[in-house]
Amino acid sequence: MEYVYAAMLLHGLGKEITEDNMKQVIAATGAQPDEAQIKAVVSALKGVDIEKVISEAQVSQVASAPAATQTPAQREGKKEEKKEEPKAEEAAAGLSSLFG
Repeated sequence: MEYVYAAMLLHGLGKEITEDNMKQVIAATGAQPDEAQIKAVVSALKGVDIEKVISEAQVSQVASAPAATQTPAQREGKKEEKKEEPKAEEAAAGLSSLFG
């Protein structure tokens, strides 16, 4: 995950996402850079419009926000049954049966 963070940091600063830049960012954190991970991230990001990916992710988050506030039953389209509280008279009748 730190390699993705390093790539995002470089992108945010307007720097090119290269193996050397990634190594410098990872090394600056005190971690030992993993050459294979760096190569994988750099090659995976070649030709990717990062700004477009970020904006699509933000739109996706906004679109799914109402679903986050719903209960699982509401998300599935099921009606939730409301649990009715016992009425005061019923509660009193139940208590009176205890005391005869």
